[in-house]
Amino acid sequence: MDSSSNPFRPRRDNQQFFYASSSSPSPSSASSAAYYSDRFSLSSLWSSFSDFLSDRIMPVLPAPASSAASSAGSAYKDKSAPRMNPAAAPLMFLPYRSKARLWQRVLQVAPFVVVLGFFAFIFSHFVYHSAPKREVLVNKPTDLYTEDQFLTSYGISKQDLAQMLPAPKQLGLEKASLVMLVRNSELNDALKSIRMLEDRFNRHYRYPWVFLNDEPFTPEFINYTTGMASGLTKYGLIDKSQWSIPDHIDQDKVQKNMEEMVSKNVIYAGSMSYRHMCRYNSGFFFRHPLLAEYDWYWRVEPGVEFFCDQTYDPFTFMKDHDKVYGFVMSMYEYVVTIETLWDTTKDFVRKHPEYLAADNSLDFFVDGHAPSAKGDKEIDGDYNLCHFWSNFEIADLRFWRSQAYLDYFDHLDKQGGFFYERWGDAPIHSLAAGLFLPKSKIHHFGDIGYRHPPYSRCPQDEGSHAGGRCYCSRKDHFDDDGYSCLPRWWKVAGQSVGAGIKKQD
Repeated sequence: MDSSSNPFRPRRDNQQFFYASSSSPSPSSASSAAYYSDRFSLSSLWSSFSDFLSDRIMPVLPAPASSAASSAGSAYKDKSAPRMNPAAAPLMFLPYRSKARLWQRVLQVAPFVVVLGFFAFIFSHFVYHSAPKREVLVNKPTDLYTEDQFLTSYGISKQDLAQMLPAPKQLGLEKASLVMLVRNSELNDALKSIRMLEDRFNRHYRYPWVFLNDEPFTPEFINYTTGMASGLTKYGLIDKSQWSIPDHIDQDKVQKNMEEMVSKNVIYAGSMSYRHMCRYNSGFFFRHPLLAEYDWYWRVEPGVEFFCDQTYDPFTFMKDHDKVYGFVMSMYEYVVTIETLWDTTKDFVRKHPEYLAADNSLDFFVDGHAPSAKGDKEIDGDYNLCHFWSNFEIADLRFWRSQAYLDYFDHLDKQGGFFYERWGDAPIHSLAAGLFLPKSKIHHFGDIGYRHPPYSRCPQDEGSHAGGRCYCSRKDHFDDDGYSCLPRWWKVAGQSVGAGIKKQD
């Protein structure tokens, strides 16, 4: 039945729906090539596909509903076409009339979706097969361009790169630095100390690190320590004149005394580098140009441990409470290593009584003695060998730079005891701070958990452990050891600030 006689289908335009009849005249032989070329071109194929949709598919679908119910509008192009009476339409068409336009759109877009999907499949297949396989990445790690390769290709180190970048911003408020005297061979122990102190304290303050060595630091040492530190890192070379035997020292006497001390099994008796280290820490480290801009320092040794979170800035604490020297542990020195140190110190005080402080710590160094009073011109009594263990020190650099201490060190250095007897920097620092400072300016950090082999100490209060601030064992506590001098210090000085240490009677 023709569409013009079907009341339920729109009338077709004969020009729009043109059919190519089989009885149509065939093209002449001269134009046959052009005819078949046009017939099978893309535009011809698309036109045929459009005709198929219009002639075969569209007539089957229900006509779209009119946009208005009034007689002024119609859904058909031809206004003269007979209008559809909805009441006369078969019921089977009514539910689907609203979906007619949707299906028309779907059929129009479908060819494009198929074509795009085909090209997407071809592209993804090409990308997958051209990507490197996992075995290539695993078996050829050198193909990856690492940071070290990048820096090496440009001939720079991580330290050079760090200097090119903006310096880490210091969060601490004081002109202070962490100081480590260390060898290149002690890199692993240095990293252990840096890691622990950074985790426990410095990551919150970012104070700079100053590393000192009597030999140039290796690129490996610089790269690893720079990467570990949260603050700025500086690397200093010690002047040879400060790490050598002075001209006034009798080297034959030094060798003879060293052999005698070795025969007595004195620790570090045969080590010349240890003697240089003690002398340098006693009289030169604070003069290094890298420390010139700082007022405070925290001495850190390689291979030490810190057991407790540092919940406050000790530099600010020292400044606010008018402290000059801070320590953690105290013990007795080997008498054979400092046989003439006390007499040499007493001789210096006689020459310079103006440096002797009133209410000093003489009662800590001499049993049964009272602190010096104002106007005293000398010290007496026998030294009991007690000293502050100087591998941990938080102190004011301005004290070591003072005229009193510089004169004291020069007096000691001329006697040659650093080489003849192996004087240590710990008793020298202790005697200077204890005699030239009032006792109130020396502070014991009782709330710091610390270990330097073979000894360690742990805060004894419950709060430091129950709250998770410390993880050390309170039973492993050098303060109660018979070799410790801390009970003596508590007795003569009392406890200023320190967690869990009872004030001595």
